[in-house]
Amino acid sequence: MSPDYYLILATILFTLGTVGVMVRRNALVAFMSIELMLNAANLAMVAFSLARGGLDGQVATFFVMVVAAAEVVIGLSIIIVIYRTRRSTSMDAASLLKL
Repeated sequence: MSPDYYLILATILFTLGTVGVMVRRNALVAFMSIELMLNAANLAMVAFSLARGGLDGQVATFFVMVVAAAEVVIGLSIIIVIYRTRRSTSMDAASLLKL
């Protein structure tokens, strides 16, 4: 299978993630959209790795996924703190946490 199809899928996923971040004001939806964009970038790296015939992109994608797992833990804990203090997951409520 040609890597072109993977790159088209990665472009569609990245575009959906970008639209989700720009349009929605809910922190959970924005967070999921950022993860969607990160997965699209991972798919593109694996597709380029497939086209070149090496494992470099796949190894880099593995490390990106490890960092993304740590990001999920920290990001969700921040969203939970915002929800506990403001009773809302709106992005506007996050700006009210400044001192």
